[in-house]
Amino acid sequence: MLSESTTFFQYGEIEITALRGADPVLGAAMDRIGFLKRPTTPDLFKALAQAVVGQLISVKAAQSVWERMVARFGRIDPPSITAQSPEELRACGLTMKKAACIYRTACRMESGELDLDELALLPDTEVVRRLTSLDGIGVWTAEMLLLHALERPDVVSWGDVAIRRGMMKLYGLDGLTKKEFDRYRELYSPYGSVASIYLWEISYE
Repeated sequence: MLSESTTFFQYGEIEITALRGADPVLGAAMDRIGFLKRPTTPDLFKALAQAVVGQLISVKAAQSVWERMVARFGRIDPPSITAQSPEELRACGLTMKKAACIYRTACRMESGELDLDELALLPDTEVVRRLTSLDGIGVWTAEMLLLHALERPDVVSWGDVAIRRGMMKLYGLDGLTKKEFDRYRELYSPYGSVASIYLWEISYE
């Protein structure tokens, strides 16, 4: 559920016009769908926890788990998470691996060993490198943080099933190789994140 304080990924006519010119097929779909608002989560720990929750499960299932966490713990921040145990996190519907990942990350932030705010100053590749060095965090999770928290402009995740499904639907493909995916990703650059927002929408149509 969106609140009045909800923030959205910032883009506008510059990105839309560039994508329309780079790929008329995507451009036609964007014109048909209209302007999309994609909620963002500026709080980096909360965004990372949301991404971990969403690993390998549906959007609906992830939302259900997240709502149970909020109902049980209130604020989702390092102090509130470290006050729990991994087992208590797991009781919200998380796997033990996900619960342990969120708990360890919160502990490292509380101890000062990890400062997620530093990521805002780093290039995308370094953000991914640092995050994937943490147990339980892979490339997809790091890329979701790049898009939904740091609002980086050029994120198109091969690891996102819905994005790949959206590409296949958009271009009428029965399958999608990594080489084909990369060709489309390069076509969308430097505004791949906006393309991703539309591919997500297309995948669920």
